[in-house]
Amino acid sequence: MDLANLTARGVLAVAVTWVDTSGITRVKAVPVQRLKHAVTSGIGNSPVFDHFLLDDSIVGGGPVGDLRLRPDLARLAVLAAQPGWAWAPGVRYDQEGKVYPTDSRGLAIRTVEQLAEQGLSVRAAFEVEWCVSSGAGDEFVPACSGPAYGMVRLAELAGYLHDVIEALTTQGVHVEQIHPEYAAGQYELSVAAESPVDAADTLVLVRETIRAVSQNHGLRATFAPKVLAGGVGNGGHIHLSVWRDGRNLMGGGDGPCGMTGEGESFMAGILTRLPALLAIGAPSVASYLRLVPSSWAGPYQCWGLENREAGLRFITAGEPNLEVKCFDGSANPYLAVAALLIAGGAGITEGAQLPEPINVDPVTLEGVPMLPIDLDQSLVAFENEPTLLAAFGEQLSAAIATVRRGEIALFEGNTAQEVAERSRWRY
Repeated sequence: MDLANLTARGVLAVAVTWVDTSGITRVKAVPVQRLKHAVTSGIGNSPVFDHFLLDDSIVGGGPVGDLRLRPDLARLAVLAAQPGWAWAPGVRYDQEGKVYPTDSRGLAIRTVEQLAEQGLSVRAAFEVEWCVSSGAGDEFVPACSGPAYGMVRLAELAGYLHDVIEALTTQGVHVEQIHPEYAAGQYELSVAAESPVDAADTLVLVRETIRAVSQNHGLRATFAPKVLAGGVGNGGHIHLSVWRDGRNLMGGGDGPCGMTGEGESFMAGILTRLPALLAIGAPSVASYLRLVPSSWAGPYQCWGLENREAGLRFITAGEPNLEVKCFDGSANPYLAVAALLIAGGAGITEGAQLPEPINVDPVTLEGVPMLPIDLDQSLVAFENEPTLLAAFGEQLSAAIATVRRGEIALFEGNTAQEVAERSRWRY
């Protein structure tokens, strides 16, 4: 999109976003006249953002150094709910013009390219769950009172949901489904599958659009994994299918549930590494308030056909795909897709095989392994997972560990309600 086109559409400035190690979307913006310069020379960006916690405290790095944040105009969108603004995701480069080792979008791009060298591609999509509040200040007051999944709840906020869909559609996002969810004031939206990097970009755009539309309606949206300590949390489920030569390897084979051998190995590589992957996909202390049995959060290290309590749910309707149930809304989506592709790709290289599926509620069985019950356990698993550490690199792996330990210390001694309240409006 050229500058004249942007100006003709009333765009005055472009917001360029990146997602930090703690899962917070950060931004630098430039007037539209400076956009070409931002693409070629970048926008100043301190490396210290790798060490921000969710409350903006800093647990590493320092004042020295500078990076260059460059927008990717291939994903530029004029923001329908924020007149005068456009958005583009960015990648951070060092002063020599190389992608900075800790840049999560850069890692995701690199991981996709490495899979392509093996003749593999992946289709991905994030489900978006959020809760809407009409309360004053930081209090959470559900903006609707109808029953879970009820038409009443849709009718209560029909105008709001209409504006969410309209804004996203105008921005080129393909919305496939929207409905009231289980928790108080909660809704869910599904989008079409894309390449992994595009899927992560779309998630950022969808969330910030929902946030803007909510504000325009006098409401407040949160994607936090736990909004009320006693309630059901917001998931960040990811759907994945792996492809070769135009064929979906998750179906059409003679393996479990019709998977091909490579499809099974891809899923098995993820399943084996699921405890370590939680340090990326369930990266907050609040994540483990959500990740409990009998809440359909996927707290077990198992897989099953259409099993919503399993960490990995396999789906055969339509295009066969696996759904990662145990990830949530505090995850950096670029790190999440990169980590899953790394784990799945390793599974293919290893020829990994799946165990027997769990096709009942795991709580009714003995011996089904639980996933980590807190962030400390997930971090230990991550630091002992050589495949992820090698692919992430020493600098990014160290930053992740530092930030996770910083968050553990930040919430030490807090009750579940205090954790929920302190995390609620950060995501």
